[in-house]
Amino acid sequence: MAQLTDHPITRRWPPKDPGVLQLYSLPTPNGMKVGIMLEECGLPYEGHRLSFADNDQTTPEFLALNPNNKIPAIIDPDGPGGEALELFESGAILLYLADKSGQFLSQDPTERWHTIQWVMWQMGGVGPMFGQLGFFHKFAGKEIEDKRPHERYRSESERLLKVLDARLEGRDWIMADYSIADIATAPWVRTLREFYGATDIVGWDGLKNVPAWLDRFLERPGVQRGMSVPPEN
Repeated sequence: MAQLTDHPITRRWPPKDPGVLQLYSLPTPNGMKVGIMLEECGLPYEGHRLSFADNDQTTPEFLALNPNNKIPAIIDPDGPGGEALELFESGAILLYLADKSGQFLSQDPTERWHTIQWVMWQMGGVGPMFGQLGFFHKFAGKEIEDKRPHERYRSESERLLKVLDARLEGRDWIMADYSIADIATAPWVRTLREFYGATDIVGWDGLKNVPAWLDRFLERPGVQRGMSVPPEN
């Protein structure tokens, strides 16, 4: 891609400033990760809000950026070597933005890899399990008579919360300092508590550390701004 304006996605979502990073997203838990990261690290960007109701994620323009038809996705016109970079998958985008900004991912090799480890834990466990629990607890899945799927995701979500609670013992954040591990994980925990309304079935009241950690996260100004990125048109 020679320049941003050559990409098919710009036909549907024209950039106002082709020189800054372009975000294509919605404030879902995965979308919030990148919106929060961009607000926290201060990189200039332009947000384009997709509509699931209009099936924007399945349009040819968006599929040209992310063939997996999921948000978020980005194009950075000033990527490695000054070349434009297309990127999807929220975890990969967090890692890229951390490297680009030099923030929220330690340069100490051990701390860095341990942080990445916890990001992968969220990507492989927390997101998929919490999302499935939300489907079976709040959405159409609750009508399914066979309750074994619901119990499977409920029990695994409870287990993951206990893992996080143990990690946070004696810590303010997942790592020594606030990092992309917190940015990756907290939007999903918030969704479990505030959108799915599932705290009463996952042992929330028995957690010692997670509720206060989530509240600390939500008090950050960058988090508060990032949770509504991209704004409604």
